[in-house]
Amino acid sequence: MSPLRQHLTSALLATWIALLLGASPAAASDLLDLNATNVQIAAHGSTALVTYRAKGATRHVLVWGAINALTPDSGKPQVRFKHDYSGGLKTQHRAVWVSFVNDCRPYDGPKLVYFVAGCKARDGSYWALQRWQRNLPHRGWQPWTAWQRAWELRLSHWVGPLAQVDLYTDWAFNGEAHGIFGRMSYAGKPVHGFHTTSNGEPTDTYGRSLYIDTHDSAYGPGWERETSIVFRKPTGSFCYSFWPTNDVSLPGKPDRPAGHGDRYRISVVGPGVTPDVAAEALDPGKWDPTDRTKVAWQKQQLKLFDEVTAGDKFCATQH
Repeated sequence: MSPLRQHLTSALLATWIALLLGASPAAASDLLDLNATNVQIAAHGSTALVTYRAKGATRHVLVWGAINALTPDSGKPQVRFKHDYSGGLKTQHRAVWVSFVNDCRPYDGPKLVYFVAGCKARDGSYWALQRWQRNLPHRGWQPWTAWQRAWELRLSHWVGPLAQVDLYTDWAFNGEAHGIFGRMSYAGKPVHGFHTTSNGEPTDTYGRSLYIDTHDSAYGPGWERETSIVFRKPTGSFCYSFWPTNDVSLPGKPDRPAGHGDRYRISVVGPGVTPDVAAEALDPGKWDPTDRTKVAWQKQQLKLFDEVTAGDKFCATQH
């Protein structure tokens, strides 16, 4: 297929991808595509060119128009990328990708989770691509749709510090359950949205869900998805306890055991167009009220819990 014919086809595919990008406002700012392979990135000025294969075709996507993120108290719309999935035909009426001049240097930025490719622009800013499975079913259930199995390819553009995400563990409800808690901040401000759906999903581009994975749990060996929840307004904190469930998101609402494991991971789409971030923490083991060391550690964690979630009415009821 000639380059021109190939990118006319890509222009038609762009409509489908635009719908994909609009499917989840909180996750749309840097989602490029699903199940991409052979991923490469180039940049010139403030524009990046991402080349990859997906659905049996090679795609050349121009991306521009955003860097970093705004904090929720800015009162402005969150920053968003502009995309041209036709490689320039749609916006500049020519195949820009064919003669695109790459002056992006090798990536030497901070270590990123789920990293695929990246580079450092001449102005000192960074571009990076990350790929991970954001939509896995809850409670260690195996995916039953292509969307759940999909690996999302996500692009970021930033300069300066990344978002900070903190994860801590403890025991909840007098040791009846294993718990995790933490918070997320960017530029020294809490990260949170303003509205959610009835299922607790963010409906605005400031809101962020955290995807909780549990390791070597009752679901089986290795990492399994536990659930997803949101960082709470206005604290940017979260709290969660592991209990047996009948998760309504699973077919037939099956009985599922408590998913606590030997360690936990939370993964989060970065604010604005900043990189996705993650944090891990070890499970504290089985609660024993006669163990002085554990009792002292739990007292310390309860104090930390109060500091991290201060001002959040829901979390105040969880211990």
